[in-house]
Amino acid sequence: MENTKPWLALYPKEIPVSIDYGGKTLVELFEEAAVEYRDKNAIHFLGKTVKFGELYEQSLKFASYLQSLGLTKGERVAIMLPNCPQAVIAFYGVLLAGGTVVETNPLYMERELEYQLNDSGAKFIISLDLLYPRISKVKALTKIEHVIITSIKDYLPFPKNLIYPFIQKKQHGITVKVEHHGSTHLLAEIMKVASANPTAVDIKQEDLALLQYTGGTTGFPKGVMLTHRNLVANSMMCSHWLYKCKKGEEKILGVLPFFHVYGLTTVLILSVLQGYEMILLPKFDPETTLKTIHKQRPTLFPGAPTIYIALLNHPNLQKYDLSSIDSCISGSAPLPVEVQEQFEEVTGGKLVEGYGLTETSPVTHANFVWEERVTGSIGVPWPNTESMIISFETGEQADIKEIGEIAVKGPQVMKGYWNQPEETDSVLKDGWFLTGDLGYMDERGYFYVVDRKKDMIIAGGFNIYPREVEEVLYEYDAIQEVVVAGVPDPYRGETVKAYVVLKEGATCTEEELNKFARTYLAAYKVPRMYEFRKELPKTAVGKILRRALVEEEKEKQKKAT
Repeated sequence: MENTKPWLALYPKEIPVSIDYGGKTLVELFEEAAVEYRDKNAIHFLGKTVKFGELYEQSLKFASYLQSLGLTKGERVAIMLPNCPQAVIAFYGVLLAGGTVVETNPLYMERELEYQLNDSGAKFIISLDLLYPRISKVKALTKIEHVIITSIKDYLPFPKNLIYPFIQKKQHGITVKVEHHGSTHLLAEIMKVASANPTAVDIKQEDLALLQYTGGTTGFPKGVMLTHRNLVANSMMCSHWLYKCKKGEEKILGVLPFFHVYGLTTVLILSVLQGYEMILLPKFDPETTLKTIHKQRPTLFPGAPTIYIALLNHPNLQKYDLSSIDSCISGSAPLPVEVQEQFEEVTGGKLVEGYGLTETSPVTHANFVWEERVTGSIGVPWPNTESMIISFETGEQADIKEIGEIAVKGPQVMKGYWNQPEETDSVLKDGWFLTGDLGYMDERGYFYVVDRKKDMIIAGGFNIYPREVEEVLYEYDAIQEVVVAGVPDPYRGETVKAYVVLKEGATCTEEELNKFARTYLAAYKVPRMYEFRKELPKTAVGKILRRALVEEEKEKQKKAT
């Protein structure tokens, strides 16, 4: 496959076309940060701060304790935690011990947890006391030998640490008491007894750092194998893209979960690489997020469109000062233009759309933050990253503006899928990763995503891209969120259905929306069905689960016949 790179002519002089990654691992970069930023805050968590020196020492203790339990190089350790200091300590502790991290969603129920633990072959898991009953139910069905438990209160300042158990009981209706005994270990006890001198492990850039499971809504998730090199490269690309950000000076809001690779790379790894302070929130709550921005003054805020939409539509938005925010890269879903413009107006900062996948650590493309950006485009490939559109007709590079499958190549592309050689071979061709996304490139090298290959709607022989219909509907004032999907139709094969969440206090009828859509869309693209809902199903990172809605519709139709 050939590739030309017209986008390189667009790069400002501050962004290098190629970066030297220096052969360093995540562990080496962490060690360097611990020396350079020793007495600087690495983490702010609900009023508690942890300095880089403390973070490093506690990670060393965790590493040496894992080794004392028998962890050997390459063994998998599941981390099932929300964003909190323990999630950072565990991540680097596992790597320092020579292990491989398996990020695990704390929202997983027993069936999902059992599958991921068995698929990864993890022998160790660290999680919250609150989740201990869930882990206990599946432990015997997996290879897990040791369970390490921590509590949110362990890293809260006084008096929050004393009050928290009562809040936990009120919110979740349970109090979990876990003893430090046998194969169950308490992180608080580990920190008292473990030495900060783990056995040194020879770690190379090509070693596996992370098994990150892709959240498929159909079939079982696949473990994406990401190496030290993949993650180091992507975080370095990110730091060069944000070239105006000053080393050791920025504060980054960590509301994207670390069990999603987007949050892991753009918050956790980038912060350590650049000496930034991470302001962590255990879950996304609009009011808490607004208060945190107002009080803690973060300058960087990676997020997803649904996060920005929720903040902009919060009834108390005007009460909070968001002017500290300088730059945001939005990912995981298309960024509606109105959201981008409104958010920039409120903050005075820059919000640009980027693109990536779990398989690419995750970022491959983004708009320039401080230079020209193109509305509706995912921007241009990052340094050292090649990209092209593959034609459906020829299987070769597509013509300018011809829609085909987006393919990418670069140091951030995964090693493959864990224990799935056939799946790996189907998406990795000569170093090129086939994304499964449909898009095109313009003559200047800007890329556009029209939709997921599997989300394209074929109605009456016409190809319809949900994203195009959503962009139009987002312009209707009363709409807060919308997702468009193809649902089964006996006559057209599929038909277009829009699922709509209205802004608080707003009203709107199906007829009004239909009339609006017909003004801007060809008749065959206009939704034939509308469903008004209070909320839409989403992943932990805020991506709307279109396929879940399609499955729901199929079930409804089945019951009706």
